Amino acid sequence: MKRVGMALLALVLLVGVIVAAAWPRAQFVPAASPEAWAATPANIARGAYLARAGDCMACHTARGGAAYAGGRALDTPFGRVLSPNITPDTATGIGAWSADDFWQALHNGIGRGGRLLYPAFPYPNYTRVTRADADALFAYLRSLAPVRQANRPHALRFPYDSQLALAGWRLLYFRPAVYQPDGKRTPAWNRGAYLVEGLGHCGACHSERNRMGASGKELAGGLIPTVGWYAPSLTSNAEAGLGHWDTEHVVQLLRTGVSPRGAVFGPMADVVQHSLQYLTPDDATAMAVYLKSLPSEARPRPAAAPPDAVAKLGRALYEKHCADCHGADGRGSGLAYPPLAGNGALTTAEPVNAIRIVLNGGFAPSTGGNPRPYGMPPYSPVLSDAEVAAVVTYVRSSWGNAAGAVTPAQVNRYRAVPLD
Repeated sequence: MKRVGMALLALVLLVGVIVAAAWPRAQFVPAASPEAWAATPANIARGAYLARAGDCMACHTARGGAAYAGGRALDTPFGRVLSPNITPDTATGIGAWSADDFWQALHNGIGRGGRLLYPAFPYPNYTRVTRADADALFAYLRSLAPVRQANRPHALRFPYDSQLALAGWRLLYFRPAVYQPDGKRTPAWNRGAYLVEGLGHCGACHSERNRMGASGKELAGGLIPTVGWYAPSLTSNAEAGLGHWDTEHVVQLLRTGVSPRGAVFGPMADVVQHSLQYLTPDDATAMAVYLKSLPSEARPRPAAAPPDAVAKLGRALYEKHCADCHGADGRGSGLAYPPLAGNGALTTAEPVNAIRIVLNGGFAPSTGGNPRPYGMPPYSPVLSDAEVAAVVTYVRSSWGNAAGAVTPAQVNRYRAVPLD
């Protein structure tokens, strides 16, 4: 019995040493000079651009609330996280923070006072941001009007609400590291990698997560937890991969939400509307160059043809409700009606996006380059689960598309799911 007690004590001590070693897991990069975060017009303008590129307002603004004042609820598989106030209010925001405090949060995931931050704040991506860009962001946020709004506590389940558990997560899944350019690549490729992997945190959605909430294979696609949308793979020739797209079409999609090859809907429409449309042409092109270079993955084998009865019903429904816009051949028409033939976003293994668009309608974002987008009406009031399943199956298996059939049960699962 005494030996068992000693073994348990040794195990506890070992775990304590490991956690203690992992707890700081931080890097410090000094600022070039105090002028780096000074409230100059140049710093503020640069920081405003970076804040838009990182879509910071989306999470740090509650519906109907003051910009950047926090309070937006982010549901996760582990409970609810409430975003903090990042206006320069000294009592409830970041008004008392230093530039080093801000760097610690952005790069190391450590808040002012040493508290570990939850990775719902995507510091595993933001850690790649340079100190110069972090300081410009800080200068911009400090220039905002302060908003007095107290932060609300998170509502996470045990043990996920524990700093000890979070330290263990960091030990397994987090390594702070500023992006290092690849000398074998072009400046445009490196700029695109910096934006996609870092400030744009594309992998936060477009990567599958394990049971502990850590990202798996980067940009290989994944179901967004609790949201009910699938972020498709961006690798070269898989799902929504852009390897075979023309660069200008990728840029057009990022900056306007529509292109001759497809359009964005759901959560991605919000990203384009509030963030990506404001990228400079050079930055959007750099992202396109990087995304087109991602390694290819093996394509899945074509699925078996759907049953004749399902195919016949799906075809009839398509001809009645869809062909006038998307064409009998599924090729669409211009930028108004995206093509369905050869559209990788429709043929993902997880058909949720196509189901939700048919049920709830499809709406591209309103952007400077496409201020009056066409929309697709919702068909949930007029089509049954079996009918939605049939028409989605039809578009996923026609004109060269070869994805698996959709069942009425899959449709029913998403019929009552909120839009976001």
